[in-house]
Amino acid sequence: MRKNILITGASSGLGAGMAREFAAMGRNLALCARRTDRLETLRDELLAQNPDIRISIGALDVNDHDAVFETFRAFEADLGGIDRVVVNAGMGKGQPLGTGYFYANKQTAETNFVSALAQMEAAMELFRAANSGHVVVISSISAFRGMPRNLTTYAASKAGVAALAEGLRADVMDTPIEVTTIYPGYIRSEINEKVKKVPFIVDTATGCRAMVRAIEKEPAEASVPSWPWTPLGAAMKRLPLRIVARMA
Repeated sequence: MRKNILITGASSGLGAGMAREFAAMGRNLALCARRTDRLETLRDELLAQNPDIRISIGALDVNDHDAVFETFRAFEADLGGIDRVVVNAGMGKGQPLGTGYFYANKQTAETNFVSALAQMEAAMELFRAANSGHVVVISSISAFRGMPRNLTTYAASKAGVAALAEGLRADVMDTPIEVTTIYPGYIRSEINEKVKKVPFIVDTATGCRAMVRAIEKEPAEASVPSWPWTPLGAAMKRLPLRIVARMA
């Protein structure tokens, strides 16, 4: 059992939702995000409901890459080890290419890919030393194909991080270190709360429960919730681009 779990981007949305699920299972948590006031509130909530677990919190902007390594090492020292790292922190800000919003697309690409690389590097530094661990990368169902409009850069960054995870999986194959890529479908959270008429969307609690259930099985890859995203994800890889574009 992975007892000590580190989650980035844990102050809200999917990160906070996964923290609630893992806490209810009796796991110790290392939670980090930029908004420490929210982390403190979440910690107090979880400890009130699960008094036997340990929770360590820390401020972290994942775009400060040196701080990523420092924070992960500090969590390891505080909890006496880290067994699983969930690379969750990310952003969905983006605009169609060529419309004057390069800064927004650049920020999304850097946060979702380069900063995910930093988190994976920091996690693997701990896990290679321990010869054990579980790296979980949160990608997106949109990573399966190129997507139009505001999703173009986001989908590309999530495809990139999924390829990064697959490369790491190949590198540590047949070792005690496991790598899982999670492809969430449409789950309501702060990143998409203003988006209307989203097909097959589920609430945060339902989506996070499905994510944690999949993570616990430690597969190479999983689309969640499994229905309808496992068959739809497979279809997205094969459908004509014109049809896929209508799903955005």
